[in-house]
Amino acid sequence: MTPYVTGGAAIACAVALVVSWRQDPRRLRNGVFAVLALALGAIAVLTAQQDDPGPLAQLIAVVALGVLPLGYLVLSVFLIANGLVMLRREGRSLGNLMSLLTGLAMAALPVLLVVVTQRERPTWFVSFVLALLLLGGYVGWVFACFAAYCLTYRFAPRTRRADALVVLGSRVIDGRVPPLLAARLDRAVGIYQRQRGEGHAPLVVPSGGQGPDESVPEGVAMAEYARGKGVDPAHLVVEDRARTTEENLLLSRALVQERRPGGRMLVVTNDYHVFRTALLARRLGTGAHVVGAPTARYYVPSAYLREFVAVVREHWRLHAVVAAIILAIVAAGMWVSLQDTGLVDALAV
Repeated sequence: MTPYVTGGAAIACAVALVVSWRQDPRRLRNGVFAVLALALGAIAVLTAQQDDPGPLAQLIAVVALGVLPLGYLVLSVFLIANGLVMLRREGRSLGNLMSLLTGLAMAALPVLLVVVTQRERPTWFVSFVLALLLLGGYVGWVFACFAAYCLTYRFAPRTRRADALVVLGSRVIDGRVPPLLAARLDRAVGIYQRQRGEGHAPLVVPSGGQGPDESVPEGVAMAEYARGKGVDPAHLVVEDRARTTEENLLLSRALVQERRPGGRMLVVTNDYHVFRTALLARRLGTGAHVVGAPTARYYVPSAYLREFVAVVREHWRLHAVVAAIILAIVAAGMWVSLQDTGLVDALAV
């Protein structure tokens, strides 16, 4: 493939990114365009300067051959260490094990690669390792697109003047707001106070129903906290029935439209939850953008990985098709290899 073709494709992806982002920065495909533009651009530079590498080509080669492998190793070690911290502080659950399991899987793949290349191995074992590597590479590609989407959405213009601030709920303990939820409310109160000072006080909609282990609905406990932080009760609209993020958005939108028809919503959640909430808000046609509140640093890696898994699960059919294609290609390759060695004929006899 000539550098002109890859360069042109990179430019086309960059243009598509700009157009798509300007139309709606909440689109997940923005991340795909960003990763494609960078990858194709790097390939175009390397192929154009393969005979006489310039500074840019040398930099790309250093990043590809040195920085990325080292970063992979450091990231796997970091995730394992973070997973142990999560176990100690948050207890055992699949969500809390996310960073530990991811780190162990990342560490295992290079080991398998070394094992399979050190000496001659059975065809089935080589095929098995190849399938794992290809599936791992695909997951890495999808995660890179998700990370790029998260990065591009950070630059999205938010509605400066919102008519309603919808604060997504989470579990309350003995009727009190825990630190994670308090951070969301504090962010919303800060926006509320700023807009109120400018003469345009938005509604504050604390949204959350009552779980089986909660003494009061989350929305009620959140409203009490917001009142204590200076939110005028006249500007508080409690939503106390939602059980999911989707219900948070839909039920809150209905309340906002009753009081301020056509009003613009700004959703407040924790920073790791911003991006999936933005995708959901777009899918539901709410027109809302999302802002995040700080989260404890040790909690962030597992939280982002959980969000990534949730996004993948929402598009599971697409990923299942790709995984099936990968496995079919590996199986076909194994069959051809067995035929070449005569094992297929021997088994048939």
